[in-house]
Amino acid sequence: MSARGPATGVPMVFAHGFGCDQGMWRHVAPAFETTHRVVTFDHVGAGGSDAAAYDRQKYATLQGYADDVVEIIEALGVPPVVFVGHSVSAMIGVLASVARPDLFRHLVLVAPNPRFLDDEGYRGGFTDAEVDELLETMEGNYLGWSATIAPVIMGAPDRPELGEELTSSFCRADPAIARDFAQVTFRSDNRADLPRVTVPALVVQCSSDALAPLEVGTYVHEHLSGSELVVLAATGHCPNLSAPAELVAAVHDHLDRA
Repeated sequence: MSARGPATGVPMVFAHGFGCDQGMWRHVAPAFETTHRVVTFDHVGAGGSDAAAYDRQKYATLQGYADDVVEIIEALGVPPVVFVGHSVSAMIGVLASVARPDLFRHLVLVAPNPRFLDDEGYRGGFTDAEVDELLETMEGNYLGWSATIAPVIMGAPDRPELGEELTSSFCRADPAIARDFAQVTFRSDNRADLPRVTVPALVVQCSSDALAPLEVGTYVHEHLSGSELVVLAATGHCPNLSAPAELVAAVHDHLDRA
């Protein structure tokens, strides 16, 4: 865990998405360090975390990761925080805020998806067969899967170096833990948790995203009471890397008006 910025002011906690680590916020978090206490961390099994702390039973659901977020915020001993969660960490933040709303002042949900699987009347972006194939490929050829899927997730073909960075991030992860995390990420259904959120929220959606279609951002916004939806011009699933200035501007604007 890393903390920077003044001890006073509203703290901001940044949580990374699947296959990533806290370094994915390096173009975004510093923009808030003059006014906020900025905290970044690695989920268990990612980045510089202690892989020995991984408990397959605990992390068989996203609630295990949400419990970690609650523990981190409690350990900081700070006022209620602004939680910025990317991709699956958006739903982790939702679960954490439902469990302990007193710890959260705002949620910023970047490219959230409460259910990646399509359902009747709901488009999550993937069919059962597609998720099965994704998980089977990960298990059989993790490095090959990483090199293939990362550029698709990044969604910035004109900037191949970003896809390469995401590939490298995937490849640094423990394959077994990554496969478990993928299973939890792509098989979870947190739609029913959205109406339980009482914390104000900003939903940040990219204009084209292979992992979170526009309909998903609208769905999340409509099921979070009093939330705000911002659709970025950026494409892909990782605006924190591909369009950090646009993401920073959206978050700043929201917090300034909150």
